[in-house]
Amino acid sequence: MFGQEYDVIVVGAGHAGSEAAAAAANMGCSTLLITMSLQNIAQMSCNPAMGGIAKGQIVREIDAIGGYSGIISDTSAIQFKMLNKSKGPAMWSPRVQSDRMRFAEDWRLKLEATPNLDFYQEMVSGLIVEGGKVCGVKTKLGIEVRSKTVVLTNGTFLNGLIHIGEKQFGGGRAGERAATGITEQLVKLGFESGRMKTGTPPRVDGRSLDYSKMVEQPGDEKPEKFSYSTTTKALTKQRSCFMTYTSLEVHNLLREGFDRSPMFNGSIKSLGPRYCPSIEDKINRFADKDRHQIFVEPEGWNTCEVYVNGFSTSLPEDVQFKALRSVVGFEKVKFFRPGYAIEYDYFPPTQLKHTLETKLIEGLFFAGQINGTTGYEEAASQGLMAGINAALQVKEKDPFILTRDEAYIGVLVDDLITKGTEEPYRMFTSRAEYRTLLRQDNADFRLTPKAYVIGLASEARLRAMEEKQKKSSEFIKFLRETSISEKDANPILENKGSSLMKHSDKIFKVLSRPQVKLKDLTKVDTIKTYMSNNNLNQEVLDQAEIQVKYSGYIEKEKNNADKLSRLEHVKIPSNFNYKQLKSLSFEAGEKLGKIQPITIAQASRISGVSPSDISVLLVHLGR
Repeated sequence: MFGQEYDVIVVGAGHAGSEAAAAAANMGCSTLLITMSLQNIAQMSCNPAMGGIAKGQIVREIDAIGGYSGIISDTSAIQFKMLNKSKGPAMWSPRVQSDRMRFAEDWRLKLEATPNLDFYQEMVSGLIVEGGKVCGVKTKLGIEVRSKTVVLTNGTFLNGLIHIGEKQFGGGRAGERAATGITEQLVKLGFESGRMKTGTPPRVDGRSLDYSKMVEQPGDEKPEKFSYSTTTKALTKQRSCFMTYTSLEVHNLLREGFDRSPMFNGSIKSLGPRYCPSIEDKINRFADKDRHQIFVEPEGWNTCEVYVNGFSTSLPEDVQFKALRSVVGFEKVKFFRPGYAIEYDYFPPTQLKHTLETKLIEGLFFAGQINGTTGYEEAASQGLMAGINAALQVKEKDPFILTRDEAYIGVLVDDLITKGTEEPYRMFTSRAEYRTLLRQDNADFRLTPKAYVIGLASEARLRAMEEKQKKSSEFIKFLRETSISEKDANPILENKGSSLMKHSDKIFKVLSRPQVKLKDLTKVDTIKTYMSNNNLNQEVLDQAEIQVKYSGYIEKEKNNADKLSRLEHVKIPSNFNYKQLKSLSFEAGEKLGKIQPITIAQASRISGVSPSDISVLLVHLGR
């Protein structure tokens, strides 16, 4: 059956594995996706949602490159929200509530329709490694499948251990067994491994909840969508989420179980996600808070299963049930399943190159939670990059690497391989120093041309992006060159509380005022006529308005990025011996020797490397 040698084998079919397999196959590589359960491809193991703060930008970037997460998010969405609209556009973040079952089904059907992609259901227990190069995988049944590259996307399955109170059992997620063998082999090969922890809330029966006592949270009045392609449509109907709160009574009931909590009795020693703490962690760390928000999220269009966001826990099931019944609206709640915590193996990502290939074994790539990240979006973006770079390596082409000023994905990968992580890594807008450049509205401008060059983004995608860019640029040119009279402008300015004009001025200058929005000016005849004659859609209008209003900030960030990018071009020879530089601090020499940065810019971002250490390096390399 497996007589052929595959170009790429992807192990695991979560969000990282699905994107990796799709990317490699779409780039023309013979690809095999091996997973322990073909029924659970792209499962939403935790919350039924995609996107959110910074995560939404990542999904847009995946879509712009030619990945599938944006398309699947659109086809399975039950609600759309653009978060942070009260802030500047660099902070706007799209998010969808998803139909969990439809999401997984759409992913599977999309993968099955992908040429060059084969599937196999079994546990991978080890790798075939010959002469420092990966040559395939071994399965639990003893089957060997050979390949030129392997992408490991094992999620929480590597020696996964589930905790519910004092009960512990092996598993990669509820109802599924853990994967064994891979960690042990990699450690023998010289890799450093660690343990991390994550958790999930109870799932409950929506028919047992009293929504009249909760605060309704509908989607946007005019919902948008994730994908830049025309194959998906914005929602015409949506399902609401709801919000309620814990109370001191709930907190006291939860505290009764702390002595049986694996988080407090020493059973769990690994670190969980700082920004998604369990409910017991929240009431312990924030003891001054009388209540915490609980978001009640439907799991699909038709199912009555509900996800209790904000109530992640590993407390005993009886404690969970008793406490949740004291939450407003949950007085008669029935459980589908209790919440739990899970510990699993990961490999510190400083052991990787920018391509996500391991430094120790040629042709072996890691993506997703195996690298210490948390979240579907972070995993999917790594899977996409690993799949692309595995395919490019097979084709003997230059790697595909995104820099920090080109994409949130670039920030994510650079953070991981340069700084590493000792707790589950989550992306935030604050992690990106160029977030005004890396907006959710312009991911196609930034990335689709690059993706087209490597053969992943289609020509149709490229042409659509170029048309949008052309129309936006021409509209901005029109706004710069066309004047608006004080007679047309002053009624609008007066209504907005902005100072009045004494003579006509360029529309660009008027629109630059913080109080004035483009929609305020669209009734002016010259603008209305231009928009009508040029058939400008909302995407083009939004893009133009952002460029006008934030032109100063955008230009400043571009200049800063250009200055720092000069250091990106100062290459450090591979396997450089830092011990020869006596002027380097001991810590810098140790960190640089371990991480082996490829440029001066990357070296400057390593914790413990000072500006004076960079000066020493620059002098040695010849400024």
